[in-house]
Amino acid sequence: MLKTAVIHPTIMEALGRSGHFAQVVIADGNLPVGAMTGPNSTLVHLNFRPGMLDALTVLEGILEVCPIQGAIVMEKPAEANAEIHNCYKTLLGDVSWDTMERWAFYDQIRARETTLIIQTGEQRRFANIILTVGVVKMAEENGF
Repeated sequence: MLKTAVIHPTIMEALGRSGHFAQVVIADGNLPVGAMTGPNSTLVHLNFRPGMLDALTVLEGILEVCPIQGAIVMEKPAEANAEIHNCYKTLLGDVSWDTMERWAFYDQIRARETTLIIQTGEQRRFANIILTVGVVKMAEENGF
């Protein structure tokens, strides 16, 4: 029996084989994920309906399962609203944060480091995020 609230077998399998520096992508409902899969990526569709399942819920689940050390989002045009980026920053806390030009961002998703792409029903624009898996700290590193 699993102790985590995340019980999706394919997601758990992909995270289990994702080591330090692996990339996990949380995609919105509009990203053409079929054209984004790389040589090592597993694609999971959680986009049953628009808005179900949203990207923040998926991020919360991922954070329960594995450590994240960095995040990359796509640069948005100056006039565009990307308030979801602030929500991501709040949930992620103290991780490295970067933005990337659109086509470079897509290429990064296709990289061999990407082990999991989760397509959500998220409808907000610029909600795609690439997470970099970190390391689990030893007890002595946590001050125990």
